[in-house]
Amino acid sequence: MSSTEDIDALIEMMAKLPGLGPRSARRAVLHLIRKRALLFTPLADMMQTVAETAQECLNCGNIGTTDICDICTSNERANGEICVVEDVADLWAMERANVFKGRYHVLGGTLSALDAIGPDELSIPRLIHRVKSEGITEIILALNATIEGQTTAHYIADQLEGQLRLTTLAQGVPIGGELDYLDDGTITTALNARKEI
Repeated sequence: MSSTEDIDALIEMMAKLPGLGPRSARRAVLHLIRKRALLFTPLADMMQTVAETAQECLNCGNIGTTDICDICTSNERANGEICVVEDVADLWAMERANVFKGRYHVLGGTLSALDAIGPDELSIPRLIHRVKSEGITEIILALNATIEGQTTAHYIADQLEGQLRLTTLAQGVPIGGELDYLDDGTITTALNARKEI
């Protein structure tokens, strides 16, 4: 048995995290070991706590520590608007921007015939139920600008057509973006969605 077997196993496990490869994982583990009292032990304790308490919100699909998340229980958020996103990371990105004051709905992915992911594999039926039971007046489809994202948005729009206001996020040139660095699809979408000054 190697004297570094456990450390090597930790590096391998860390390397499986998004954004970390073997070299980054090795540096992170070495840093944690060197800062054991300051970082490693508290991090391990916090990871254990989160592993035991984290759960999916039964209403929207957000991740929190209660059955229904803080966003869903907030009376200030009950304004009749639901922003539909693909996954929790998208919800958290919207919250970081601090511009949307309604509630959310996490689909858990997008429709994909190749991967055998249909509406029932996502939380689309739960979304339709929420529209009927929560007095929703607007659905904002904040799905990624991919073929799967757009297919999913069109499917949801078809299911809810005529029941409420359906909107989608604007697409096109990002703030600070230079045309020379943008792909053809982004330029086309931006040109087609142009507005008067």
